Amino acid sequence: MQGQSPPDILVEELLEVARRRFGHRCAGQVLGIRMALVGLAALGRSFRPGPRRDLVVVAETDRCATDALELATGCSLGRRTLQLIDYGVMAATFWDRPADRAVRVLAREEARERAARLFPNLAADPAAAQRSAYLVLPPAELFDLAPVAVHLPEHRLPGAAHRKIACHRCGQAVRDAREVWVAGRPLCRPCAGLAYFSPLPEKDERHAAV
Repeated sequence: MQGQSPPDILVEELLEVARRRFGHRCAGQVLGIRMALVGLAALGRSFRPGPRRDLVVVAETDRCATDALELATGCSLGRRTLQLIDYGVMAATFWDRPADRAVRVLAREEARERAARLFPNLAADPAAAQRSAYLVLPPAELFDLAPVAVHLPEHRLPGAAHRKIACHRCGQAVRDAREVWVAGRPLCRPCAGLAYFSPLPEKDERHAAV
């Protein structure tokens, strides 16, 4: 059918690894894997197993595609070669640090509509239609690519912690400029009232069960 190409063997292999690792196979994984391979190719790179030190990937969403980006690039949050700057956008930037070259790969929303037209037999299961379409659509119909300059501050770059400072209130060490300054004093985010959690009373049964 016009507008399709055979599924890439490498994509299929990586999807099987993703299925074993994450327990499912979804359209987001297909999109993330293909996005990674397109980004690497735009920088003159190719897939290779194992961690990479010469590449930084900035993901703009915290969905399944980001798991796939890690799988297909060898970049990871722990090494800071995978960064999450969550814009809620299905996009990622691939930055060749030694060459200081970067390309942003943005998933095209029109691909969803193409999925329904390509696989009308899967109309009752849009997710399956998307998964199938994302496997065979040419890259130009899936993604928009643009060369970009990356502006990450030094404390976000890979490597050892660049700075560590003690919270003025609780004493907890805060690394790499994540502290909040209040009245000229550094605070960790919980002490600054910006925590994602709230402590439970010590006698609370939910707390005691932990």
